[in-house]
Amino acid sequence: MSTSGALRAHLVAVRLAGVVGTSREDSLRSYRLFAARDPRVLIGIDPEGAWGQPELLELMAEKCGVSGDPRHTSGPDVIDPERTLAGLDAFAGRIREVARRGAPVLFGTGHPQRLLGFYAGLADALSAAGCDVLTPAQGRRIDILTRFGLRTCALDYARGVGLVRETDDGRPGCEPGVHSHSPLPVRVVLEAAAEGGGPLPELVVGDHGWVCGAGQLGFEAIGLADTDDPALFVGEAEGRVSVVVPVDDGVRSEYYRPLTRYVLKRACLSQ
Repeated sequence: MSTSGALRAHLVAVRLAGVVGTSREDSLRSYRLFAARDPRVLIGIDPEGAWGQPELLELMAEKCGVSGDPRHTSGPDVIDPERTLAGLDAFAGRIREVARRGAPVLFGTGHPQRLLGFYAGLADALSAAGCDVLTPAQGRRIDILTRFGLRTCALDYARGVGLVRETDDGRPGCEPGVHSHSPLPVRVVLEAAAEGGGPLPELVVGDHGWVCGAGQLGFEAIGLADTDDPALFVGEAEGRVSVVVPVDDGVRSEYYRPLTRYVLKRACLSQ
């Protein structure tokens, strides 16, 4: 599935784009919380602009293709597959450039159950191309504030991709990692890399707080984002995130494999 036409059909068929599983209610709630500067939705971005709900809705309509009509308040949300394809092309361009330079790169995800395979395929290809796939601070324990209270997690890496897992999550055979929006993991990782005197990433690839937290600190960052993740798109609009690909981030993990193949082909890294 290396052509844009075939991938477009796949995106719509499995609801990565087109009509997606994220609800309009969830998206609008995120825009309200972002406008109120709720840190759970800012996920590491410190906005410079006055992003109220109308401005956020306009931005998300432009970047994702959601309805810009504020009277549309319920039902499934929509992502324009053409915007997804354009985002993947730009994303592949940054992957191609870092591969050309053999530069160090950091991967991290707040969606390990869904997106680990997508990033791991890219990490494998970049490692084969001579890039150093960084894994600082492995095993470091961090306290992440969630709606359920403070949760102690451990930083881990699976196939070169950073994630956090419950400190008691040692179940053999289970895919590691928990869902997280926090920018704290990437901050800890980057601080550890700097303190250790090792290389710093020239590109951070991921989602949620991994992208926003890195971009806010001045690292080039690219990633995937759903319609209820306005922080990444604001970061892109304000120049702190290089590329954001609009896509549903909650479908089955195998549905992202064609995206990996497409990006690697566009980046001239196909195996």
